[in-house]
Amino acid sequence: MVTAAQPLSTASAPPAARVRHLGPNWYAAVMGTAILGSAGVALPAHTPGPRDVFAGAWVLSLIMLVTLLAARAVHWARHGDQARAHLLDPAVAPFYGCLSMALLAVGGGAMTAGREVVGTGTAVALDAVLFTAGTAIGLAAAVAVPYLMAVRHRVEPAQASPAWLLPLVAPMVSAALGPLLVPHLPAGQPRETLLLACLALFGLSLFASLLMLSLVFARLVSGPLPLALTPTLFLVLGPLGQSTTAVGRIADAAPGVVPAADARGLAVFAVLYGVPVMGFALLWLALATAHVVRARRRGMGFAMSWWAFTFPVGTCVTGAMALARHTGLAAYDGLAVGLYALLGAAWLAAAAGTVRGLLSGELLAAPRPAPVAPRPGTGRTRSGADR
Repeated sequence: MVTAAQPLSTASAPPAARVRHLGPNWYAAVMGTAILGSAGVALPAHTPGPRDVFAGAWVLSLIMLVTLLAARAVHWARHGDQARAHLLDPAVAPFYGCLSMALLAVGGGAMTAGREVVGTGTAVALDAVLFTAGTAIGLAAAVAVPYLMAVRHRVEPAQASPAWLLPLVAPMVSAALGPLLVPHLPAGQPRETLLLACLALFGLSLFASLLMLSLVFARLVSGPLPLALTPTLFLVLGPLGQSTTAVGRIADAAPGVVPAADARGLAVFAVLYGVPVMGFALLWLALATAHVVRARRRGMGFAMSWWAFTFPVGTCVTGAMALARHTGLAAYDGLAVGLYALLGAAWLAAAAGTVRGLLSGELLAAPRPAPVAPRPGTGRTRSGADR
């Protein structure tokens, strides 16, 4: 959970008490680490980079996922009141979409970066379990979180945050990773069913994300986000890069699964959709970077929101590589390499800040109560330049 309040250290707290404020946003660290491996193995074959490093990133993400699932289980068992409070907090509830994407990212990574480590059979079995669980949780979050926003959270459009996209993007991750399992299903209807289900998940997430993106952009043009929330602007890259990846992989898996004419149509759609969307993603990347530079100059410090720099950029890497396969243009190879360099730097920054915060106990600490706002007429209001 991102908060502007200063935390109270948990360094001396009992182990079970240390997870009381462990929110679902921590799954973003798993997502960002998993994409470091899976995006790495997707790079052009001539790109320097040891595959062992990419495989190691996937193994680390698997360890992080298992550890975090256990810690979150303790959180729900020992601190159920806090867990329910998270669901009813409009700033935290959208991060429940991260659980789905963490499961999916690690499962998909098993089929790409992790296959040489665990073997094809184990990778397929692990991905099948995590894909099924992640898709089910993602669909539930895509319905439950917007429902809670409408009937319990009572948020206003002026409060729109890029984090609102998280539960809506989760089905798009399923759409992008499901095609990896298609060749491992029996030929015929099982393969076609999964492929078309991925296409349906693509549409579900795309239209929901477009509706939410309009609110996010309207909020942004009315004024910059608070400093600690500025990195969440990178979350907008998620549905853009992931949808480009999804249509590319669906087209890759289509030959022999659907009629030949449909397969050709999907290949054309992958280009006609992916090229303009990737163009908009680069525009948004430049805009979000400008906001982050501004926020950094105004004193933005580390927060868990820095993990927003990782997974969304990684999806743009895989999206660029999908376009490289379907267009044959070397420009997209170069774009993927450049974006991956940005992903690597972002991961190092987020990981270093997280390790420091864990060692100091600050990241798992309870937030201090926010200062009470002065009554009208009793104090000066901050100007827009101070935000």
